[in-house]
Amino acid sequence: MSAEHPTLPPVRLPADAELARDALAAPLLAHAVRLARWAGPDTRVDAGGELVDEQLPQAVEVLGLTDDEDGEMWAGDAWRLAVDTGLVSVEDGEDGGTGEDGATGDLPGRAAPGENLAVVTGGSPQDVLALWLDGFDTVFADAVAPVLDDLDAILGEDGEIDIEALDWDPEVEAEFLEGVLGNLYLLTVSEGGPGEGPVPLPALAASMVVPDDMGEPTDDVLEQVSEAMMRLDEQFRLLEPIGLVEYQPVDEALMAEEGEEPAPPVDDEDVTRYGMVRLTPLGLYGVRARMLEAGVDAPAVGDLAEKGADALLDGIAGYPQAAAREETTAWLAGRDALGAARELLHAARGADAGSPLRRLHCQQTLSLVGAEAEPAVREVLDDAELGGLARVWLAERGATDVPAPPESMVFWLAVDTIAAQLDADGDLEELQELIEGLTGRHSGFFEAAWRVEHPATAEVLEAMGRLHRDKTVAKEARKAAFKARSKRGA
Repeated sequence: MSAEHPTLPPVRLPADAELARDALAAPLLAHAVRLARWAGPDTRVDAGGELVDEQLPQAVEVLGLTDDEDGEMWAGDAWRLAVDTGLVSVEDGEDGGTGEDGATGDLPGRAAPGENLAVVTGGSPQDVLALWLDGFDTVFADAVAPVLDDLDAILGEDGEIDIEALDWDPEVEAEFLEGVLGNLYLLTVSEGGPGEGPVPLPALAASMVVPDDMGEPTDDVLEQVSEAMMRLDEQFRLLEPIGLVEYQPVDEALMAEEGEEPAPPVDDEDVTRYGMVRLTPLGLYGVRARMLEAGVDAPAVGDLAEKGADALLDGIAGYPQAAAREETTAWLAGRDALGAARELLHAARGADAGSPLRRLHCQQTLSLVGAEAEPAVREVLDDAELGGLARVWLAERGATDVPAPPESMVFWLAVDTIAAQLDADGDLEELQELIEGLTGRHSGFFEAAWRVEHPATAEVLEAMGRLHRDKTVAKEARKAAFKARSKRGA
């Protein structure tokens, strides 16, 4: 009976213009833009497009980082990003010739502002975000690159890095970080999650390492969590400057105290010392973009505003209540109220598995339309699927001339309503109260209910048998479900 719901809850994102401002303010991209504007005929690069050593102090000065002991590292990272994103174009030097030191060999290349630099000042917000996404891809690749702590151990006889000696699988590393960012995204957008608050690094690492069905983690699993934390600590330090996350690193003093890699904290007082991370709004945008590219269903509030009523009612099927209301409000904005009501009612029809929830959301959306929807609602009073919904809507608005529904419509609406609530995965206690209220108000409820021509009748009666707290009534529901299944199979 359950309809297909989106894989992930919908995310609320700021407008593209606001996200684009955040992108340009990200320290690494801002530095890259500044170096792109500085690049010119005298800017020399090596064969790999990196600034030659003699140029680094100038780049550091351009960035205002002369007092930062890591200034050259920041300048190098920003330059690489500028080259990779097309903010800077690099022209290779000519073979042969004589260098400035009198030695023969390859001349250094030259650099100049690239075509994408114009995007920064003249591009649309979407253009700026596309540029930032390219930068995110570059930093992501850096984050999953191997850590070269001991070069001597991995250099081959020819002086080249021996890839096999690295014990590094790029696909596995990328999949792990993608999974971590996916879990962080899910925690952020889920109701009951931390929302905009930070997530402890141990919890994030454990979400990737500890099996779901494991009780108390073994020492081996805890060691894997600690190793994952240390790797994530390095990766989040790289991802923060591009604006993806806000990150409080693992406390170095803590590691010194323990003498080894930290183990997961055992109490809330320690948790912040083991690292805290949150996705920024720009980070949510970036992770979602990668998910969509990978084919993941990752909706955002506002996606359905320009689509038809059928897409709206199907799309919000798995949304939390607040997000569904926000989406429907955006959909109604700017639409003719009467026309929107007719479109919603038309889209609510059907006997497929998702139709009860569509009708529930249709009724809730019509409540936002107001009195202007009344002519459209009255047009469906005699409709077998919508007549009950129409009467409820009119009664809630105080209408006194609503015709009494036939008994068949009353029971059909009862089955349809419970089917929708079951599919919505709402509050269990509220659903029990609904079920017990219906059976209490209608004597002989099950004798009439099993005969209802609704595709979900048997499933609804079975659910009533599970959920009703009166054992005698629950037994009646199960008997009625059996009759409904027998009738359907006849």
